[in-house]
Amino acid sequence: MAELYNTHYGEFAADVQGAVRSETYGEDIGQSSWMTADELRYFATILRIDSSSNLLEIGSGSGGSAIFLAENTGCSISGIDANEFGTSNANALAKQRGLDSKARFELIDASKQLPFDAGMFDVVFSNDVMCHVPDRQKVFREWCRVLKPGGQMLFTDALVITGIISQVEIATRSSIGPYFFVPSGENERMIEDAGFEIITVEDLTHAAAEVSKRWHDARAKHRDAMIQIEGVDNFEGLQDFLQCVHTLTSERRLSRFMYHARRG
Repeated sequence: MAELYNTHYGEFAADVQGAVRSETYGEDIGQSSWMTADELRYFATILRIDSSSNLLEIGSGSGGSAIFLAENTGCSISGIDANEFGTSNANALAKQRGLDSKARFELIDASKQLPFDAGMFDVVFSNDVMCHVPDRQKVFREWCRVLKPGGQMLFTDALVITGIISQVEIATRSSIGPYFFVPSGENERMIEDAGFEIITVEDLTHAAAEVSKRWHDARAKHRDAMIQIEGVDNFEGLQDFLQCVHTLTSERRLSRFMYHARRG
């Protein structure tokens, strides 16, 4: 199994990591997903996030997306993640940017009951994270509980099955950790069963195809420096993973969708 997140978060400030992010995304906001900064701006626009908004980010990683939102919209945001390197880096980054009163990060398992009061948030946001989280139906009900009436949720899922995938491809695509693949239509069913009204579902598969290719190529360009951080076996394993993502998404056998819904 290849390891991505401990290395990415633990070595977040390494020069080569910054170079790879810049070449992958164009604008480096500290992400390790299929989302660009422009896509995050789009999400913020359709969610109408502003200085009065109180957000919960599920799977906040190294804090880049949350801090970007706090800086650009003035919102308050609580981020949760199950990776200690990620939350530690996120809190340090928030303090460094003078945003520790606006952006706070906690080590919390998103599959468990959330330690937040009912009706506490205006928005729940999660990018490319739910594919790692078990008990999705229960999780959506928790999101509904912590949202204010009329509050919105938006998440992306890059593991929606839309074609034939081989056993080898499933194994390679799952090589960096636990994953949950869903058939087309299943997310919509669970969202509605949890008490949400779906506003829109948008196909963002092209983003995963493009980002995975650029990420693979940027890492290959900085191969020697990345191997110093990751080791040969892990480097090659992650390259195989990224190539698999690109193949499956460019052939549209595995798709990435955005789901935007409102609490009823």
